[in-house]
Amino acid sequence: MSDITRLTAADLSDKLAAGELSSVEVTRAHLARILDVDADVHAFLHVNERAEQIAAEIDRRRASGETMHALAGVPLAIKDVLVTTDMPSTSGSRILEGYMSPFDATVVSRARAAGMVPLGKTNMDEFAMGSSTEHSAYGPTRNPWDLDRIPGGSGGGSAAAVAAFEAPLALGSDTGGSIRQPAHVTGTVGMKPTYGGVSRYGAIALASSLDQVGPVTRTVRDAGLLHDVIGGHDPHDSTSLRHDWPSFAEAALEGARGDVLKGLRLGVIRELPDSGFQAGVAASFHGALDALAAHGAEIVEISAPHFEYGVAAYYLILPAEASSNLAKFDSVRFGMRVTPHAGATVEEVMAATREAGFGPEVKRRIILGTYALSAGYYDAYYGSAQKVRTLIQRDFDAAFGQVDVIATPSAPTTAFRLGERIDDPLQMYLNDVTTIPANLAGVPGISIPTGLAEEDGLPVGIQFLAPVREDARLYRVGAALESLLESSWGAPLLDRAPALTPGGTR
Repeated sequence: MSDITRLTAADLSDKLAAGELSSVEVTRAHLARILDVDADVHAFLHVNERAEQIAAEIDRRRASGETMHALAGVPLAIKDVLVTTDMPSTSGSRILEGYMSPFDATVVSRARAAGMVPLGKTNMDEFAMGSSTEHSAYGPTRNPWDLDRIPGGSGGGSAAAVAAFEAPLALGSDTGGSIRQPAHVTGTVGMKPTYGGVSRYGAIALASSLDQVGPVTRTVRDAGLLHDVIGGHDPHDSTSLRHDWPSFAEAALEGARGDVLKGLRLGVIRELPDSGFQAGVAASFHGALDALAAHGAEIVEISAPHFEYGVAAYYLILPAEASSNLAKFDSVRFGMRVTPHAGATVEEVMAATREAGFGPEVKRRIILGTYALSAGYYDAYYGSAQKVRTLIQRDFDAAFGQVDVIATPSAPTTAFRLGERIDDPLQMYLNDVTTIPANLAGVPGISIPTGLAEEDGLPVGIQFLAPVREDARLYRVGAALESLLESSWGAPLLDRAPALTPGGTR
């Protein structure tokens, strides 16, 4: 493996600015890495044929003396839920196979404006419905730590690309944990910003009141650098916040260098007992808490009595919004069209197209959501779920009156084996038990690697949650813990992953 692909985005930025590397060299190294290992990992659905050409233009602009953004020339992987003008945007579904968007998602256009080099589009569960990336219409992605295991979902492609050193940075989307849960099982960093802090314009909608775009990286500082690029108000997004955001990269530096843990009130939720988590996950979580406490953090037990209803509320709200959002895929305006027989009516064409174009998980959630919104059931199901959502928001408000940050395990288990839960939707849904409340309340959350579970040697993460608009607080605390852990390990966690070479792990 090229040493270039092992460099963090921050290191690449420094070397590009100093002239020690060119963007073409960096881009070629990552394209070569993709060529070497992605047949096994399947992180990418499409590799950008113009990546080297874009990199060469960045090098030309830098050589001419133009002032460049810190991440100019750094490659970026893009989750296939984000539309792009120069690559297909399928959201992991056959119904959008080959679709070319007439515009870029705002986060993509901002990355391009910063001079970043789009490497390609990453695999995902169809329309972001899943926790394992097994529901992609184009086949599953595999976890670089163990190719027989899942990389999380729905954004398993982005997390796997970063963990396999195919990309230094990636964009993901998080509706109920689809950035943070893949980060947990792949040993990467995943950040879900405050709802409205990053534009959703050009993100193919799953559940509009829950979706949020964010960074997937190998370090907290890298996440901050990418967040600085993609964040901020966007007039194209009616839910976008008008807020003066600080530099998240600077916040991460403060956390790594400063003494931010002294006096930090760190909340642990009483209603999340260890019995609900794999032993190695619980042990790693408590080890991280001990490290934080040893450096001045105060561990405070808090109550969040309605969190236990989060999964049930989420799986009514999300399908209801999804059934509305996916109604646009009607075989008429864009996407796949299947004509079952000559002279078929519009209704028959629509039915045949959706039968062929949507996978089983998407159909399941559309049916559930349509039922929840139907006459006579709206108040009993969707209306009640929204009331639970309000109660969860109030739990957060009360908790943040007592503590600065809340900590939970990022997910209940390490990466499970491919196929192990594909036929058990309930077990799949429970993967998001700790991440869902943040989406229901709109608060920011970040997942940081905390080590390897003793029983299977697979990555484990801790999740930090902060009040709305306090994303910078997560970068400070996350970077502080990252620094403590990497000092004790002697190297980044991903350096301990099995070597991934052409043909699989060795």
